[in-house]
Formats: sequence, structure tokens, C-alpha cells
Amino acid sequence: MPRRPLPLWLGHALRAQRAPVPWPAVVRGALAAGPLLLAGVLAGSPSSGVLLALGAMLAGVNDRPGPRLAALTRLGGPALAGGAGMVVGTALSTFAGGGAGFGYGVVIVAAFAVLGLVGGAVSAVGPVASAAGTQVLVTVAIGAGMPLPEAGWQRALLFVGGAAWLILLRVALPSPAAARRPGRGLGYLYDGERLAVAAVYDAVAQLIEAAGRTDSRARRAALTAALDQAQDALRGDGAATRRLRAQYVAALPLAEAATALAWAGTTVPERAAEGPRRLAAAVRTGFAVGPLPAPTRSAAGLRALDEALLRAAEVFDGGRAPAQPRRGNSPRTVLGRAVGPGGREYGLRVGLSFGASAAVAQALHPLHWYWLPATAVFLVKPDLGPLASRALCRAAGTVAGAAAFAGLAALLPRPGGLVALVALCGALIPVATRHFAAQTAVVTVLVLSLVMVGGEPQASAGRITETLLACAIVLVAGHLPGPGGHRGGGVRVRVAVAREAAHAYVRHVLSEDSGRPQDRARRWALRREAYRTLAQARAAVDLAAAELPVVARHSDGAHRVTVVLERLVDTTTACAVQVDDTGRVPRRCAERIGGLLAELAA
Repeated sequence: MPRRPLPLWLGHALRAQRAPVPWPAVVRGALAAGPLLLAGVLAGSPSSGVLLALGAMLAGVNDRPGPRLAALTRLGGPALAGGAGMVVGTALSTFAGGGAGFGYGVVIVAAFAVLGLVGGAVSAVGPVASAAGTQVLVTVAIGAGMPLPEAGWQRALLFVGGAAWLILLRVALPSPAAARRPGRGLGYLYDGERLAVAAVYDAVAQLIEAAGRTDSRARRAALTAALDQAQDALRGDGAATRRLRAQYVAALPLAEAATALAWAGTTVPERAAEGPRRLAAAVRTGFAVGPLPAPTRSAAGLRALDEALLRAAEVFDGGRAPAQPRRGNSPRTVLGRAVGPGGREYGLRVGLSFGASAAVAQALHPLHWYWLPATAVFLVKPDLGPLASRALCRAAGTVAGAAAFAGLAALLPRPGGLVALVALCGALIPVATRHFAAQTAVVTVLVLSLVMVGGEPQASAGRITETLLACAIVLVAGHLPGPGGHRGGGVRVRVAVAREAAHAYVRHVLSEDSGRPQDRARRWALRREAYRTLAQARAAVDLAAAELPVVARHSDGAHRVTVVLERLVDTTTACAVQVDDTGRVPRRCAERIGGLLAELAA
């Protein structure tokens, strides 16, 4: 008798990512929170060491593989927001009376609800804004509830200083890849950008190899992800960045040709993928491209691929790539995301969870109440997976971490043993990010160690109770009807944006200007935006589908829309290659596009 598959929400909770051990991140983690805490203890100010270590820990949670220079924004923005949260939380505690009591609790709960509403809405703007919104709410709770002798501005400086130390390690320490490239100096600062651009050429080669196979759609999605990561990585205007950006732009026509070959559904010669692989190796190593394989020009897609390879080789030899229109986020666009349906829905749920958890914590633990609202802020984040999955993982991870800490605290000497435990946990965080429960367990041990070094008693049992209460609060808040009785605002917004981008791309390709060389950069930009927004919509739909049925049903039908959009954009890309080859829109492509547009409208 065949086994019944697990529900999507439970399967997601049990699924762990597979990846090699990020040794550079492990080294940074070991050198961050633990040594900073030790410095504070040796200086006779354990509370200062706790704040330094806390800043480094939260920056380490946000530390992900990628370009070093981009980490200045990805880690620095949330760190500054966290410092501001420390000031706000401390001032809020002082304004409310600085202690327990009914009046104090009312002020804290009301303020937390308003701050949660704003922080949640801002989090809908993008990944960096999401990390900043979360970190400012966490530090508001810590600043308002954690008994520390430092003033608000001192807490902020120490917190930001701890994060700055980890950012310095992130930027300054060379990676193993630096030893495999020619040249010396500060070139290793751009290793992340090089790897991101090289990954684009590798993804192009893999998509070419997958043409005519069943995994071609997955390879095309992987190419979209690689293009997105490289586009986000290439920031700044230095000479190295300009060269890498030119190499990235040179990959756009290759990606277009590879997509057209995959759409045609016929296998291509093996040597067709060799050219992009050699370009990828040249990006990674800095060496010359060398001879490219002999061209194969038996079809429009192969002819486009050959011409794109030749243009890319010229760029790699010092030629100029076509200009690429840049994506810009105007203040109006950013504000629209925050106050749009997705931002409003998320903001209301964060505000409700943050305020309600503060109220419950005030009633149960009027002196040490900050753990519960800080936990609720992390739990309510959709970035960490479906709601039921992350609540289950958070509960399991907290129980495991608190139990482990209770045993270790009874054996380790103080404070030296706790400092060593903080250093060990800092090193384990990059590995534990593969699963939310494992990450929660490691962070729980680290935070409980910091709390004990700061002078509070061992409170593993209390942390477990508060975490379970936070899970219950967030589960209730997450399953309440949305504004106006509707749910799924974030999914609807993502799908609508993807539909609009796809229509803009289709209109441009079917216009008379699509085939002109001066308009190809515009076409590539529209294609990139169509695929980028489609990937975001598909991720939002998959996340919503893995929720409990009462929430998942609100996104019914959205998956079908993304499938049709994907077919539409792929067909339009194949049509664009045909336009370049023949100068006109083929009848077959026009009919396919018309049918998909009709299906989408239905």
C-alpha cells in the first residue's frame, strides 16, 4: 500500500537545505560575538560585551554568501536600524516609567503595536528593508525590556559597533577563491561579484545542455535566479565593477538564445555549451577566454547563440558591451510597496503579534518580558517559510536549545565557559541556517549565554514557555482574516506585477522596433524584469501553498496563472530570437502568444 505524502506545511518543516560548509562564514562567526563578549568581560563591563556580541550575532544571522561590498548595505542597513531601535526602546521605557505597572504596560503595548505596524509595512519593500524592519523591532523590545546600565545612545553605539566588527571581517578577510586568481592587492574584494557573473554563464551552459530534456524548465528557472543574483550584486561604479557589469550584459543575449533553444524542445550539439563554460572560467580566474568552439548555425537559436558568443568574446577582450537600462526604485515605488495590499496585510499582522505578545509578557513577567515580543517578530516573518512550518521549527529549536543550555550551564565555568560557548555558537550559525529549527537552537544557546553573562539568572524553562506562547499568538494572528475580509495580498500583488511585466515584454517584442539593434537593450531589460517578477510571484505562490489549508486556499488558482505566464514569457523570448533572425514575427509564435494571452485573460 503506497504511503500517503506528507502535507505541504509539514514537509516544508522537515526539509533542510543541502550545501557545502561555508568555512569563511564559520571563521567570521567564531571571531565575532565570542571575542567581543570576552573583551567586555575583561574590561570589567560584561553588559557592554553583551551588546557588542548581540550586534555581531544579529549581523551574522543576516550574513549570506555573496559580494563583499554588497554586504555593506545588506548588513549595515539592518545594523543601523537596530541601533535606532535600541535608542527608541530605551526612550520608550523611560517615558513609560521605567518599570512595572499598569500604566507602563499600556504605553508599551500601544507603542509596540504601532511600531509593529510600521515595521511590518516597511518590510514589504525588499529583502534589506525586511531585515531592517525585523531588527529594529527586536532591538526596541531589548532596549525597552532588558535591564542594562548603559544609556540608550551607548547601547546603540555598542550594538552597531558589534555589527560593524562582523562587517569588517566580512569585507577584509580574503576568501580561498582569491588564491586561484592572478594579480594581487584588493582584487579579492570582488570575488563575490565574479562568482555571481560566472554563475550566469554556467547557468546558460546548463540550459543549453537541457534543451529537449524534461529538466529544461528547472534549468531556465536556475538561469533566472543566477541573473537576478548577479544583477543585484553589481553595485558601485569602480573599474572592476564596470568590467564585470559589461560581462554580465554580454550574457543577456546568450541567455535569450539559450531560452529559445530550450523552448524549441530539440537537442543541440554538445559543443554548443562549451563556449559559455569557457566564458564562465574566464570570469572566475581572470585569464583569457581562449579559442571558442566551432559555430553551429543550423537553426535560429543556434545562430543567435553563435553571434552572442562572438559579441561576448569581444567584450572579454576589452570591447564595450551594449548599455543596459538600470532598474530604479523611486521613492514613490518604495512607498507604494509599503502601503500596498501586501504591506498593509503584513504590517497589521506584525503590529497585532508584536503588541499582543508584549501584553501577554507584561502580564506574566513584568520585569523580564522582552523575549516573547522579540520571538514573535521573528516568527511572523514570511521570509523564513510558511507560518505553521516556522512556528513548529521555532518551538522545536527553542526546546532543544534551552535544554542543551541548561545542561551546559551546569557544567561550564563562568564566565569563561559561557564566552567559549558564545564563540562556538557564532561559528555554528552559518551552518545552522540550512534549517530554521537548527538555527533557532543555536541562537537560543547563544542568547541564553549572553543573558547569563549579563547578570540575569538561568531561565531555560521560562524561555521555552514564552516561545510557545509566541508561537500561539503568531499562529492566531496569522490565520485571522485580512483587511476587508481578504487574504493573500502579497501573492496577489506579486502575480499582478508579474502579469504587467510580461505584457510589457510581449508588447515590445511584437512591435516593429524589437529587432532594431538600438532597441535590443530595452528588450533585454524588459525580459529580465519579466523573468525576475515571475520568479518572485512563483516563490510567493509556493510559500502560500505550503501554509495550512485555511490560509493556502486563498491562493488557489495563482499557481496556474504563473505557469501560463512562464509559458508566455518563454514563447516571447523565442519569438524575439526569430525576429532577430528573419526581421519579422513568425506566424507560429504570434499564434502561440495570442493563445496564451487569451488563456491568461480567461
